[in-house]
Amino acid sequence: MSWVRHAVTSPIGAKVIMAITGLILSGFLVGHVAGNLLIYAGPEAINQYAEGLRKFPALLWGARVGLLVAFIAHLSFAAYLTLGNRAARPKPYVFNNTVQATWASRHMVLTGLVMLAFIVFHLLHFTWRATDPEIASMGEFEVYRMAIHAFRKPSIAASYLIAMVAIGLHLSHGISSTFQTLGLNHPRYNRLVRTAGPAIGVGIAGLFASIPLSIYLGFVN
Repeated sequence: MSWVRHAVTSPIGAKVIMAITGLILSGFLVGHVAGNLLIYAGPEAINQYAEGLRKFPALLWGARVGLLVAFIAHLSFAAYLTLGNRAARPKPYVFNNTVQATWASRHMVLTGLVMLAFIVFHLLHFTWRATDPEIASMGEFEVYRMAIHAFRKPSIAASYLIAMVAIGLHLSHGISSTFQTLGLNHPRYNRLVRTAGPAIGVGIAGLFASIPLSIYLGFVN
């Protein structure tokens, strides 16, 4: 199995694993935001959606375990590649005039760390309900009420909006990189690939961000 170890620990293998796990996590975000958007249909729709997920515990926990494995793998190989790149060049360039690289591509570690911190907070906030006594006192499936209570607070709404900016930037570069890593690039389609990444990233982040923003501004009440 040495060839498997070599393939996994090589820079190319690590990038492929990051690309695949990134696609899995991006797919989850698409499904997650689709469910969250039911809040615009009213309390009954979003609450029934949350309750409906609990009716299939095997599928729910299978998805959770799969996402956890994908997340840990993505994070681990990102750290492996970052540390490897730094070890290969311990001293930074004296002159670094980046022409083609975008801000998002040069700060993937930063946006990734912001996302990691947000995920921990989000789980504590809504899933485990450990950060707000009033949310903790609500029913398990009162998602609509929880969201209204949370996002009427400026600090909570702002923290979620900042996290969505980080997610949008991270996905914008990550999705485009995934296509290239998996060999899904061709001179005929490269422009589309470069456009699709930012469009998908901004689209997902924008839909997520619309919820706390709409609640805070009073459009959803």
